[in-house]
Amino acid sequence: MAATAATAASAAALGALLSSAVSSSTQSSLRLGRAIHAKVIRTQRKISPFLVNHLINMYSKLNQLDSAEILLLRLTPSASRSVVTWTSLISGCVQNGHLIAALRHFSDMRRRDNVLPNDFTFPCLFKAAASLNAAFLGRQLHGSAVKLNFDGDVYVASSALDMYFKTDLHKDAYDLFDQMPHRNIATWNALICNAVLNGHVYEAVGRFVELLRGGRSGEGDPLRPIVVPDSVTFCALLNACADCLNLKLGQQLHSFMIRYGYDGEVAVSIGLIDFYGKCKEVKLAKMIFDGINEKNSVSWGSMVAVYKQNDMEEKAWELFHGVMKGNVGVTDFLISSVLSACAGLAVIEFGRMAHGVAMKAAFVEKNVVVGSALVDMYAKCGSIEDCERAFYDMKERNLFVWNALIGGYAHQGYADTALLLFERMMTGVNKKKENVMNMLMPNHVTLVCVLTACSRGGKVDVGMDIFESMNKGKYGFEPGVEHYACVVDMLGRAGLVDRAYEFIKNMPICPTISIWGALLGACKVYKRPDLGRIAAESLFELDPADFGNHILLSNTLAAAERWEEATCARKALMKGIGHNKKGTGYSWIYAKNSIHVFRAKDTSHECYHEIHAILDKLRRDMKAAGYVPNTEVALYDLEAEEKESEIGYHSEKIALAFGLITLPPQLPIRINKNLRVCVDCHSAMKFISGIIGREIIVRDNSQFHRFKDNNCSCGDYW
Repeated sequence: MAATAATAASAAALGALLSSAVSSSTQSSLRLGRAIHAKVIRTQRKISPFLVNHLINMYSKLNQLDSAEILLLRLTPSASRSVVTWTSLISGCVQNGHLIAALRHFSDMRRRDNVLPNDFTFPCLFKAAASLNAAFLGRQLHGSAVKLNFDGDVYVASSALDMYFKTDLHKDAYDLFDQMPHRNIATWNALICNAVLNGHVYEAVGRFVELLRGGRSGEGDPLRPIVVPDSVTFCALLNACADCLNLKLGQQLHSFMIRYGYDGEVAVSIGLIDFYGKCKEVKLAKMIFDGINEKNSVSWGSMVAVYKQNDMEEKAWELFHGVMKGNVGVTDFLISSVLSACAGLAVIEFGRMAHGVAMKAAFVEKNVVVGSALVDMYAKCGSIEDCERAFYDMKERNLFVWNALIGGYAHQGYADTALLLFERMMTGVNKKKENVMNMLMPNHVTLVCVLTACSRGGKVDVGMDIFESMNKGKYGFEPGVEHYACVVDMLGRAGLVDRAYEFIKNMPICPTISIWGALLGACKVYKRPDLGRIAAESLFELDPADFGNHILLSNTLAAAERWEEATCARKALMKGIGHNKKGTGYSWIYAKNSIHVFRAKDTSHECYHEIHAILDKLRRDMKAAGYVPNTEVALYDLEAEEKESEIGYHSEKIALAFGLITLPPQLPIRINKNLRVCVDCHSAMKFISGIIGREIIVRDNSQFHRFKDNNCSCGDYW
């Protein structure tokens, strides 16, 4: 009797150790599990079903399915194989993605041992059917569950509900929910979360209201439902409000969170930060962030992302800098968010510091999210060499990484390289590294990048061939609005303005702001005022609040010397200027460990006198080299001398002068502008690059311009 008790105690202890090995799921856990298995063999004359179940569970959860199958099928007698034994194996298969194997073992359980599934078996099987998107199989499994009287089990029914949603059987899911005799919060969460994921926002909100009103307790608060929403419920609904930018609804949810006492939970607070950030309520997001007592890396990353989403990249960097001073572990989400902020700022020095942090955390080579953010950051900072190096340093490259690299070359004017990379991605052949990579099919973003490359490089025939291939279904999808806009831009840049207009008229979709805007820009460059007026009138209808379109029309008419019409266009602009104002143009440059922002004719900077002295000298040197100012971009009602002065102090020229004062002579001068660089500044930068013998890199809101030796990488094609 004592020996039996000792054996039982020993088995219980060994079972507890096996459970602890499963909990961490590391290589050391597997070594521990095998050591315990050896101990079991040495100490147990006959291995009890209890320990067999624990061993099978351990091996299957640690993805050692061969060992688990051998233990179950070869070393365990049929009479000792219970539903717990089989379910342990099935659960491990599902957990590790071996879905077909899980279904095969379920079939073996019924056919070989005639063992009936239990309330833990069916949820595993439903998850396998959902992951395989096997709707018919899911229905069959649900039918088996109903036949075995598990339809009243809340856990099984909730799993079936989730399966129906995941396999797009939404009506079946709602019918099942409405017919369920018992529901717990997991059931409600399955319904609400899946409704949000499928874009049924107001259905999710309606079900939340139904949850609040659904059952009443007989005692206590008569307004308090029997089933109470939890943090999962609120986070799902916050995501719904964020996606549809419904601030009022989200604020109402916030009040419910406070009522139920969930506003202090970190997960809910992170959901609130994300919600308020997407609704442009940055101050409220920061207030929630500041109220978190124990901030983790996810909360820090969420606040960094909020600043990035709201074009406050400098604050995002400052916050990240604060994280680095503290003792907060970095995550791929935090690193990718700050890299995105560095890309928005286009300050390569910040990006390189974030890159160093990513390397220290071992995210660069193995993490695709961080790797793609790195490639994108270097591309948007104008360092195509670093961009390519980051690309080839990655061990795994998905479509997002390829899109970032192709887009980087496209926006910097390297059309041939972008097209070559597109071909390599499609074929899987990489001549540069002399190896073969996985072939990838492009998505919508890829084709936007490729058509942009054709537009920047003047490759109209190539671009039209690619667009026609899209129409014929070569890439598996039809052209979207953004692809039509790229074609109009491509034709317009090439001077084929009439062809661009005919293309718009024959489009199967309604022209959008970006399409008409591309045509209007081309009309200004190629002095087509009549067609420009048509494009502008369409823009006024689509976006009456954007007075930049009135300015562009006025400049188009002025460039064609249609002075009276230009005056009328400007008067129309002045009538509405009290309600809306065009965003001010500005440029910025990183120097002396900070970002310096300049506006046209800026006199506020501490180096104002030195800057203007440099500009005056450059103007004299340029004129001596043959530079003639292009005064078409200045206000047409000014005298010639005033026009020359007006364009001489544009923000990018002031930033350039400051860069010459502060940056070491061996470094390129990197300038960023929030608007498109004007014709005169573009011409001046070419002259200056030859005079000073330095590379000047300008990123405007359209593309990159690398000025060197009196030339620009865009080939004057912008």
